[in-house]
Amino acid sequence: MTAEGEIIHFDNVGLRYGTEREVLSDLTFTLYAGRFYFLTGASGAGKTSLLKLLYLAQRPSRGAVRMFGNDAITLSRASLPALRRRIGVVFQDFRLVPHLSAFDNVALPLRVAGHGEKDIAGPVRDILEWVGLSERIDAVPATLSGGEQQRIAIARAVIGRPAVLVADEPTGNVDPEMALKLLRLFEMLNRQGTTVVVATHDLDLLRKVPDSLIMRLERGRLADPTGALRHPPVRRT
Repeated sequence: MTAEGEIIHFDNVGLRYGTEREVLSDLTFTLYAGRFYFLTGASGAGKTSLLKLLYLAQRPSRGAVRMFGNDAITLSRASLPALRRRIGVVFQDFRLVPHLSAFDNVALPLRVAGHGEKDIAGPVRDILEWVGLSERIDAVPATLSGGEQQRIAIARAVIGRPAVLVADEPTGNVDPEMALKLLRLFEMLNRQGTTVVVATHDLDLLRKVPDSLIMRLERGRLADPTGALRHPPVRRT
């Protein structure tokens, strides 16, 4: 089975903050629907900056970006929220709302999108069960372990059924056993058709997803030694 088509394309993209030198330079690549990508690179290579461009928290200083057939550079502010809802984000530091329960943290994106309460309860309970936390539905973040908080963050990121899931060092604050469990959740999402991009320092994780494609940043430039980002290999069923 081959990838269904490109969903994100960067063409000669560069990013600088203020008058500093570029932190990302000459990025040209394509992400394809239904693929699993790892983004690697040394600390300071620009991984977080690239992820911010992917989930539209930052606009590039130069170059072109197309997402889901839209020009993401010239898109109006009014159109951005709808595009952003197609991209789920998981942060290393969880970013849960401390005074909200697990249920309410996961429900937050649906409420922001305007869904009625009668349409929220079922999906939220289902996804909490999927991440193995149905018994912690009323717990606030401070009473949850790091692994539990990260699973809540994953549930919140995917409750709106995004086309792309972007995760910034999602296993950085958990032990190896929990890191593997989180990785399996990402794999399950990918098998259901979600394009997954996981930034990680943990090179051992790369070997645990055989069909994954590797994006490696080196001093703000993207290395694609196998050419897989431009010409993805055939995916076997």
